[in-house]
Amino acid sequence: MIQWIKQLFASSKTVSDTDSKKPEVHEHTNDNMKSVSNKFLIVGLGNIGAEYVNTRHNIGFKALDFLAKKENLSFETVKLGALAEYKFKGRTFFLLKPNTYMNLSGKAVKYWMDKENIPLENILVITDDLNLSFGTIRIKPKGSDGGHNGLKNINLILNTQNYTRFRFGISDQFKKGQQVDYVLGEWDEEEKAKLPERLELAATIIQSFGTAGLENTMTSYNGK
Repeated sequence: MIQWIKQLFASSKTVSDTDSKKPEVHEHTNDNMKSVSNKFLIVGLGNIGAEYVNTRHNIGFKALDFLAKKENLSFETVKLGALAEYKFKGRTFFLLKPNTYMNLSGKAVKYWMDKENIPLENILVITDDLNLSFGTIRIKPKGSDGGHNGLKNINLILNTQNYTRFRFGISDQFKKGQQVDYVLGEWDEEEKAKLPERLELAATIIQSFGTAGLENTMTSYNGK
């Protein structure tokens, strides 16, 4: 009888200890969440076609092309764009250049966001900005389209403004009524000379966004 009572108390203690442990299912859930958060969609906005390659409006394409060349990546023609996959410090960056033309960019963003199961907070959109002096960087977690047709369509398709945008200043040095010609015009000689250093910084910002996080990236690079 005494031996039976000892066994009963020993069994109760084992059950109690087991109940106090963290359920294994939570660990699996966290692992899955971590896996998703390590994927990033970096979207460079621009227009397809040789005539647009060196235009101010195509700075998004140019930034991704610079990073791809630096890291020996190749873009593959895929649905709604050109895509390169970049592995860096345990993260996977999908570099996307939509082929939908600027004013339909949202369709490509939504398709690849859903296809690769990338959360909204892991999307970075690179775009030109007339309100910033040439080469000035401004990273924001959300905001209006500011009159930019690419951002306008992304906001419409995603039904939100809450995604990170990386604005690259192209300045507003144009005469009244010449905005379109300026935006779709090519960089002048002074800008061309300064672009490589600015594009190198852009590549670093992309890496920082995926590894250091948005807040640290904004603190380190905004206004530079």
